[in-house]
Amino acid sequence: MTIATPKFGVGASALRKEDPKLIRGEGAFTDDIRAAGELRGFVLRSPHASARFVIADLEAARASEGVHLVLTAQDVAHLGPVMCLAPVKQPDGSRHALKHTPLLCDGEVRHVGDAVAFIVADTLAQAQDASELIEIDWEFGEAHADLATALDQGSPLVWPDLGTNQAYLYRVGDAAATDAAFARAEHVTTISFVNNRLVTNYMETRACLAEWDDEAKKFTLTLGSQGVHSIRRTLANDVFKMDLEDFRVITRDVGGGFGTKSFNYREYPLSLEAARQLGRPVKWVADRTEHFLADAHGRDHQVTASLAMDKHGRISGLKIDLLANMGAYLSQFGPFVPTFGGSMATGVYDIENLDFKLRGVYTHTTPVDAYRGAGRPEAAFLIERLIDAAAREMGIPVEELRRRNFIRPEQFPYLTPGGRNYDVGEFDGHMTRALEKADFAGFAERAKQAESRGKLRGFGTAVYIEACAFAGSEPAKLTLDPDGGITLYIGTQTNGQGHATAYSQFVADHIGIDFDRITVRQGDTNELAKGGGTGGSRSIPLGGVSVSAASEVLAEKMKKIAADELEASAADIELVDGSARIVGTDRVISYADIARAAQSDDDRTGLADVVQDEATYPNGTHICEIEIDPDTGHIDIVAYTIVDDFGMTVNPVLLLGQVHGGVVQGIGQCLSEGVVYSEDGQLLTASFMDYTVPRADTVPFFEFETRNVPSTTNAMGIKGAGEAGTIGACPAVMNALVDALDRARGVRHIEMPATPQRVWEALNT
Repeated sequence: MTIATPKFGVGASALRKEDPKLIRGEGAFTDDIRAAGELRGFVLRSPHASARFVIADLEAARASEGVHLVLTAQDVAHLGPVMCLAPVKQPDGSRHALKHTPLLCDGEVRHVGDAVAFIVADTLAQAQDASELIEIDWEFGEAHADLATALDQGSPLVWPDLGTNQAYLYRVGDAAATDAAFARAEHVTTISFVNNRLVTNYMETRACLAEWDDEAKKFTLTLGSQGVHSIRRTLANDVFKMDLEDFRVITRDVGGGFGTKSFNYREYPLSLEAARQLGRPVKWVADRTEHFLADAHGRDHQVTASLAMDKHGRISGLKIDLLANMGAYLSQFGPFVPTFGGSMATGVYDIENLDFKLRGVYTHTTPVDAYRGAGRPEAAFLIERLIDAAAREMGIPVEELRRRNFIRPEQFPYLTPGGRNYDVGEFDGHMTRALEKADFAGFAERAKQAESRGKLRGFGTAVYIEACAFAGSEPAKLTLDPDGGITLYIGTQTNGQGHATAYSQFVADHIGIDFDRITVRQGDTNELAKGGGTGGSRSIPLGGVSVSAASEVLAEKMKKIAADELEASAADIELVDGSARIVGTDRVISYADIARAAQSDDDRTGLADVVQDEATYPNGTHICEIEIDPDTGHIDIVAYTIVDDFGMTVNPVLLLGQVHGGVVQGIGQCLSEGVVYSEDGQLLTASFMDYTVPRADTVPFFEFETRNVPSTTNAMGIKGAGEAGTIGACPAVMNALVDALDRARGVRHIEMPATPQRVWEALNT
């Protein structure tokens, strides 16, 4: 079989084909979509974190200019809530109570931003004006927003019927064996820290356009999402109790997702129900403050962790006690997220004994769910900060302590005490390369030079591993179109990653065709029977493999048709430049002619659904070098080096963008981002005036390379890269910061975000 080498096949640095239309302002984001007769929806939200309420008067609002509908809890009582779909199995085998999110609160609110009423009017301004006419009698309750004390005796309860703020208990490992390891230990290192709460802050806020076809009795919902099928499934099964076929869900362009656009939110069914009642399209668009108040937050853990070691620094046991803030309700996947941390708790190290204790906790705050990495960044931060602390206490160079405890290549496949089955890895290899690339040997001299300039310099290393592209599959369908182009249908959902480019490279590997003749269709339940969406770095490792297999199937069908038309053997046909030709001759047939010669649609279709039985495990080393101005506490990241193992690189340009973006989000968590609530549950960081995301001058140029070891669990050796940058960044940055503080003042702990004020206080307290 002969296939011409594609110009832009897998491995090529093809530029993003998505960008020209976006640069020209021709993107189709949700708020760009218009429907005839469109109305605007607005959610009236609670200004209180804990309160009972009675709506005293709605008539003025309903009579207000331009208003068509005002919905309260009684008006949507026939609909189900936005459900948590992630119950956790507790140590005694029980499943904990699930406190779902009501579409509209019925007499009680549990966090600032909780939904009280939904107003629909001709314009957004009219709906907002009408909301101010709704008279509400509030009976204030006592709120509790502090995770650290939420389980204390006497703390106000979010759900009094539970008798506790503990949402669930989860444990992994062998507590007795771990206790025995600690009893034998020559040295124990313990650290406690906060993994700070974050707001996603994608560029495009959430939005939806809801439409109802009264004749067909069907809904259409257009929204920015990370997968239309999961949204349709939760709306149909859990909220409306209707057939899947009664819902069409569409996603066009999406301005960022990061996990937080994966979920069903209350505004979607509210808009749909309003459209059904009014017989007109209803659009809802969040403003930035609503994003801070109402979209699921990320992280927010209180952790105490200990390592047991012998006198040589060999680790024999790891204990973790973790409190995970769930917020006021259990978000769609919220309880699962910190459990991932338990499965990855031992990181890249050969640690035999683990005792991981997790308690999910209710507070009067916005619910918490998956945010870029979803549990794996938290796990990597914990073990890498703990390893650094242990090395300092024992007087062992941090790189040497890591080497002594790495899982060695000959130990793979390696089953961790958290239940993960790592397939391959050469951790010492990429750490050694990263140290060389970052010129670790020259750091002492650079530190002296910094000191001469009045600066404090620090060097931080983090070696991470994550689990992603979890077991499963993503079906792909390819069609040869009548004009000779190729269309791919696949149920992942690009949020800016460059799927159209990457998937086209898989197609180009088997079917020689110009990139511009390949169309990638995502985001429409009418076009796709099923789809797993985008999350957990699954799109390329799972979707790409199926696209490659489907391309191969279609290529063989095309060659057979071409061979019949050219009176040749299919083995002598090559596909190149949009035509099939007999190798070594000038006898060709165009793809359009092949399409016309096909006897059936099946002859023009390639289908594949490659199933993967185990997750993949990207890993790598991040090294950060920083300078601190001790007079102000200002931090400059002066160098950042990455050596990653992604198994196989599909597109170096796209990969670089994914890693850069992930690292910047990690840096943001370390140095500037952090949600702050007052004691009574008021969100104090509800806008960019108070919540600081990284800017271009916050981050340096990155030194990046790969040292790939192909995955054995993925059919093409791909491991995934969408979240890895965030996972490696936080511990690398904080290890560098603590290194500088320790060298200067003996300070070995500082919380995130390490703002200039916190750094200055650490140096001067």
